[in-house]
Amino acid sequence: MLEGCEHYIKQTWRSRCRILTASGSEILQVPVVHTAPKMPIREVLVEYTTPWVVRTERTLDAAYRMSAYYDYYRDDIFAILEEGIPRLLDLNLALLRFLTARLGLQVEIAVTTDYAPEGTLPDDWRYALSPKKANTVLHDLGLEKPYYQVFGEKFGFTAGLSVLDLLCNEGPDAIRFLKKI
Repeated sequence: MLEGCEHYIKQTWRSRCRILTASGSEILQVPVVHTAPKMPIREVLVEYTTPWVVRTERTLDAAYRMSAYYDYYRDDIFAILEEGIPRLLDLNLALLRFLTARLGLQVEIAVTTDYAPEGTLPDDWRYALSPKKANTVLHDLGLEKPYYQVFGEKFGFTAGLSVLDLLCNEGPDAIRFLKKI
């Protein structure tokens, strides 16, 4: 269950992800329009007047064109980005459904219709990870395992990246990797 009625919080993973490029770890960000300080996330609009989709596509191409499986997913990812989905929550849901399907996960993704305070949803992780703090969850649990990354020889294994990185580098084996941890 995803919280669909919380207030949008700036600078969270709700509008960004981290990938590995030839320059190192890079944040991809979806620009948003929020007109009120306490705006429900389901009302936050994606801002399409800047060329962020083109920049994102170019960055993804540069980062993953040498990966083993990127070509299998590229057109579907770009189709979602180019669709012009107006609301951030809906864009996130489309991307989440794409990624879970390609990972082979049988998951029903539901969104709350009323606000569920923190801690009331099962497995409530909405505030556990933040781009502002180091993500050491897997490391702390002893579950951080390296996998092949295109720029791994240059930077070593880089943890805390988008699941897209795992999918592009491991393809259908990504689910086996996840099950191991």
